[in-house]
Amino acid sequence: MSWTDDRVELLKKMWGEGQSASQIAKELGGVTRNAVIGKVHRLGLSNRATASATAKAEPKAKAAPKAEPKPKPAPKPAEPASKAPADAAPKPLPARKQIIPAGQPLPPQPSANEISPEALAKVSEIEKKAKKLSLMELTERTCKWPVGDPATEDFWFCGLPVQQGKPYCEAHVGVAFQPMSSRRDRRR
Repeated sequence: MSWTDDRVELLKKMWGEGQSASQIAKELGGVTRNAVIGKVHRLGLSNRATASATAKAEPKAKAAPKAEPKPKPAPKPAEPASKAPADAAPKPLPARKQIIPAGQPLPPQPSANEISPEALAKVSEIEKKAKKLSLMELTERTCKWPVGDPATEDFWFCGLPVQQGKPYCEAHVGVAFQPMSSRRDRRR
């Protein structure tokens, strides 16, 4: 189904009359409710409250530009029981975490800096003894700790025997699973 000029005009007319996207889709045929909503969005048709009011006031005024609805002022917050002094600064909002696009390297993680040097030394010693397995060679009894960049041919998994009930060997469990108290302290 393609959006011909006639079908678009019928969509605009029915949308202006306040018909639902499902009703419009049924009338047009060969199109879903979501396709109608997407087309309405791409055409930039106004929301229902303004569209039906405009359609009643100016039924044939298609060439006239539609007025943007004025935003309503934000409601005033309720007064607290005890008023803060007028010179008190508002609390700053917490910073949002940055979204990193797919395929981009992650920034250094704070937990990486908190791993003890002893644990890192133990891991580097273990990785020298590792079996260097591929993904297809892993079993429930082999350590699944990834080593290297998955996009390169030098990527492998540890492959040493796992610790009971864990997916990693003893050395990698020491790095991956940290005690609860240290995680709690980190958040403060």
